[in-house]
Amino acid sequence: MALHPLEPLTISEVETAVALVRQQKDVGDGWRFPVVTLKEPHKNTVLAYQPGSWCDRQAFLVLLDNHTGNTYEAVVSLIQQQVISWTHLPDIQPNIMADELEDCEAAVRANPDFQSAVARRGLELDQVVVDPWAIGNFGFAEEAGQRLSRCLCYVRTTPESNFYSRAIDGLVPVVDLNTMTVLRIEDVGDVPVPPEPGEYAQQFWQDQFRQDLKPLTITQPDGPSFEIEGHQIRWQRWQMRIGFTPREGLVLYQVGYEDQGRLRSILYRASMAEMVVPYGDPRPQHFRKNAFDLGEHGVGMLANSLTNGCDCLGDIRYFDAVLTDSRGEVAVTQNAVCLHEEDFGVLWKHTDWRRDQVDVRRSRRLVLSFFTTVDNYEYGFYWYFYQDGTIQYEVKLTGILLAAALADQGKYGTLVAPEVNALNHQHFFAMRLDFDVDGCDNQVYEVNSVAEPIGPENPYGNGWYAEATLLGTEQAAQRPIDPLGGRYWKVVNPQVLNRLGQPVGFKLMPGDNVRPFAHPDAPIRKRAGFLDHHLWVTPYHPDENFPAGPYPNQHPGGDGLPKWTQGDRNLDNTDIVLWYVFGHHHIPRPEDWPVMPMAYSGFTLKPVGFFDQNPALDVPPSVPKCH
Repeated sequence: MALHPLEPLTISEVETAVALVRQQKDVGDGWRFPVVTLKEPHKNTVLAYQPGSWCDRQAFLVLLDNHTGNTYEAVVSLIQQQVISWTHLPDIQPNIMADELEDCEAAVRANPDFQSAVARRGLELDQVVVDPWAIGNFGFAEEAGQRLSRCLCYVRTTPESNFYSRAIDGLVPVVDLNTMTVLRIEDVGDVPVPPEPGEYAQQFWQDQFRQDLKPLTITQPDGPSFEIEGHQIRWQRWQMRIGFTPREGLVLYQVGYEDQGRLRSILYRASMAEMVVPYGDPRPQHFRKNAFDLGEHGVGMLANSLTNGCDCLGDIRYFDAVLTDSRGEVAVTQNAVCLHEEDFGVLWKHTDWRRDQVDVRRSRRLVLSFFTTVDNYEYGFYWYFYQDGTIQYEVKLTGILLAAALADQGKYGTLVAPEVNALNHQHFFAMRLDFDVDGCDNQVYEVNSVAEPIGPENPYGNGWYAEATLLGTEQAAQRPIDPLGGRYWKVVNPQVLNRLGQPVGFKLMPGDNVRPFAHPDAPIRKRAGFLDHHLWVTPYHPDENFPAGPYPNQHPGGDGLPKWTQGDRNLDNTDIVLWYVFGHHHIPRPEDWPVMPMAYSGFTLKPVGFFDQNPALDVPPSVPKCH
């Protein structure tokens, strides 16, 4: 049976792709496989696809030769059983892999100088945890051309304790990841390790659990309302496909809504394309703390295996993620993506008191989600689909704050426990939204609410209106949020009109957001140039997928959106990609310690003239229940 061109690679396809590269390119044991994933066909090929027809299934691989430090890209045709593309990428460091970090920790712990530094602090080596981080790029000449990791160190009070609560501040080994050699140990002097273990796990709290919680059960006796075929999902007039990549995690494809018997396109592809976490402490042991969690590591590679009853509730369906370890062996993350329905309160309601009649409909939403653990932090990424055509994206942030010993001052953080300084930081998420609103040729408008000056047309000063401005080129479309002006952006198709003669469209409504506080000349701002604006728009290009460029690990910056948009390409009535950047601003609080209650950030996509009227009028009323 022919697979849809956007179906993720199967286990056998991954095994075949890796084997073909090994055979045809003499790839030996000293190589790593940072990425093995589906090579998505060109958009035109997918849009022209007919069910049951055949297309060339291809795999995309990134390879690293540890012996030479060289990085390569490969494309493998699974139909032709051939490596059809092999490209050397000079001066590029691919993402860091999980088992690479395990090797790094072992190398540090075996280093005599590190052992001496630990002993000098009166600590036992078996208590110490080494946590490797991406090193970034700060322009230091001696680091050029090397694949490096900079390691943070902690102490476990007991073998089961929370080590993030007890930082060994100022002890930082730097490791060459190709040779697994400790190059140097940055040691700024002995700083007392915070005294409290900061326990949060079940075994430390089970004698203190609340006793007044009654069971809350969610049941669907007739099963869920959605249908699944492979990775295609149908629910409440919605249709979409999903995929999963090592870098992005969950990806949406071909999102559409059935309206009056016709499936109407909204999004061709949607994913979180990059994420960066800059920390705000400039001291020597902390200024390099920032992370590109997608480009340097890969949130798909770090995805959790979800468990029914904890991460998701209800009648759930799961999707596995077929990935590889760094040696190219298949590694399946079971239950990586959760699909379920949720009640979401009232959808719409009106009471006609003259007739004593109440019409009310309850809202239900479809939830697609996955969780990932990136060192100390957990992130939940959630897509919500509503019966009225609304799409919402939400990031849920939890886990453990990155904390240091208080040392001499805590100006750049918050005291959250004795001698524990939780560092100020921000989380920025960059979304890539390839809109196809009723077709590929779209336009983008910025809409601001404007107060009418007092005058003959507005004698009492109450008038205001929404003013739409076409964003016709890439430079014009580099925009900040403006919540005080009610600013939003809408994508419209001028060729398709609703029954009122208005172009059909969808609008992006910003949610929680912030500007970056790192200086514009800071290395992190140069590497994450997409932080300069909340909105970017580009014409569709198959090679423009990641806002900081394809390989941000140790890259000096300047790639991605800032580079692509220098040409100021036309955006009027063309196939456009909208990039939205939103940030979560985190000044820690004691209530965030030792494990952080969930914080939320995201945005909403709402139909604006896309439908002729409320599309949820046909949602049936709920059966009344009286208790």
